[in-house]
Amino acid sequence: MNGNNKTFSSDFTLAGLFTNNKASGFLFSIICAIFFMAIIVNGVMIFLIYIDPHLHTPMYFLLSHLSFIDIMYISTIVPKMLADYLEGERTISFIACTAQYFLYMGFVGAEFFLLGLMAYDRYVAICNPLRYPVLMSHRVCWMILASSWFGGALDSFLLTPITMTLPFCASHKINHFFCEAPTMLRLACGDKAAYEMVMYICCVMMLLIPFSVVIASYAGVLITVHQMKSAEGKKKAFATCSSHMMVVILFYGAALYTYMLPQSYHTPTKDKVFSVFYTIITPLLNPLIYSLRNRDVAEAFKRVLARCLGTHFMTRGEF
Repeated sequence: MNGNNKTFSSDFTLAGLFTNNKASGFLFSIICAIFFMAIIVNGVMIFLIYIDPHLHTPMYFLLSHLSFIDIMYISTIVPKMLADYLEGERTISFIACTAQYFLYMGFVGAEFFLLGLMAYDRYVAICNPLRYPVLMSHRVCWMILASSWFGGALDSFLLTPITMTLPFCASHKINHFFCEAPTMLRLACGDKAAYEMVMYICCVMMLLIPFSVVIASYAGVLITVHQMKSAEGKKKAFATCSSHMMVVILFYGAALYTYMLPQSYHTPTKDKVFSVFYTIITPLLNPLIYSLRNRDVAEAFKRVLARCLGTHFMTRGEF
C-alpha cells in the first residue's frame, strides 16, 4: 500500500519533443510560432464573429466556439512544453499532470463532437437550404454546442479518475510531450481491464460516431454538388469540401491512430508525430481552412478595419 501511495505523489518526467540538440532550437521556434499564430488567428476569428452582424449566422456561431476550443486545448499543452525547454526542466507534478489530462480530454472531446455536428450544418445548408432556418435555428445551435461540451466533459470525468488512480509502478518517465492517455497507461501496472473498456466506449462515442457523421454529411454534400448545373458553383463547392475534409481527416485520423490502434503498432516517435498533428497543427489549420479563406470573413475584416481606422482619424480630428 505504501508503495502504491508513493506513486500518486511522485513527479513525472516528460521526455518532450526537443530531444535532438542540433534541431531542438529550430523545432522550438517552429512550435512557438505555430502556437502564437494559432492563438492570434483564432482570437481574431472570435472577435470578428462577435462584432460583425453579417457573421451572426449558425455556421459562424459554431466556428467561433471551435476557435475558442482550439485556443483552450492548445494552451493546455504547448506553454508547458515551451517553458520546460527554456528552463531546462522537464518534470511535472502528479496534480499538474492530472489537471492537464482532464482539461485536454475535455477540450479535445468537445471538438470531436463539434466537428461532426458542424459537418451536419454544412449538409443542411447545401442539401436542404429552404429548411435551413428551421433545422439550424438558434435553439438547435445552442443544443449542438451544449451536447459537444457535455460529450467532452463526460469523457474527462470518466477517463481521468480511472487513468490517474492506476498504480504507476513502472518508470515515471513519460515518453511524450504531455500527459496523454495511452502513454500514461504504459506506465501503469495492475488490472487495466476497466480502463480499456471505458476507453473503448469513449472512443466509439467520441471518434467513430462523429467521424461517421462527417463522412455521411460530406458524402451527401458531394452528391448534391455533383448534380449542380453551374460549373463555377461545382468548382467552388468541391474546393471548400475538399479543404474541410483534409482538416477533418488529419484531425480524426491522428486521433484514431492514437486511441484505437493496438499498442503493438505504436512507437514513441510515431505517437509524438501523430499527437503534434491533432494537438498543435490542427488548431492553426481550423480557422485558416474554415474561416479566413472565406469571402464573408475577409469582407467582415475589411469592415471592422475601416471602422477602426475611421474612428481613429475622427478622434485625431477632434483634437
